[in-house]
Amino acid sequence: MNEENEFANNPLNGVGLKQILQEIIAKYDFAILYAYLGINCFKTNPSYESSFKFLKKTTWAREKVEAFYLYEFKNLPEALFSDLSTPPRERIISLDQKSGDPRILSFKDAELRRQDKEEKSAKYLEQKAVQKQPYKKDYKSQEKSKYPKQDFKSTNISDSKIDKSDPWATWKGKRD
Repeated sequence: MNEENEFANNPLNGVGLKQILQEIIAKYDFAILYAYLGINCFKTNPSYESSFKFLKKTTWAREKVEAFYLYEFKNLPEALFSDLSTPPRERIISLDQKSGDPRILSFKDAELRRQDKEEKSAKYLEQKAVQKQPYKKDYKSQEKSKYPKQDFKSTNISDSKIDKSDPWATWKGKRD
């Protein structure tokens, strides 16, 4: 299978960022795009030109808009978990999946999705925190060692006791 056939069914094939923006802005307003995508270019002084400039420079935001275009505007079935790491332009969409009419979006649905994402991320972070907790020993309950720690700084070895042929034996005498 050559590369041209692999991406032939992807609705992003041959569609530029300008066209994607024109289509989604014509269907949805900037407020609903911000509610669903959470990208500030749709909130702060929104315009087609400023959004295009930002999305052209910012890969993560462009991929987010392309995924929105595929799964909300073209109404394709949601991507598999294994496909989520692949950029939307490179995803292979089976030939039996056809794009449909754009979904009807609401602020209420956007808020429910945002809350769901927050709950999932909180659970994920909680699981990560539990996994990262180091093993803690209870040092107070352990018995004291039978052998006291030796304080090597206070040990003063006379030169007569040091074997001069052994360099390891003389390092202590040179340090003092």
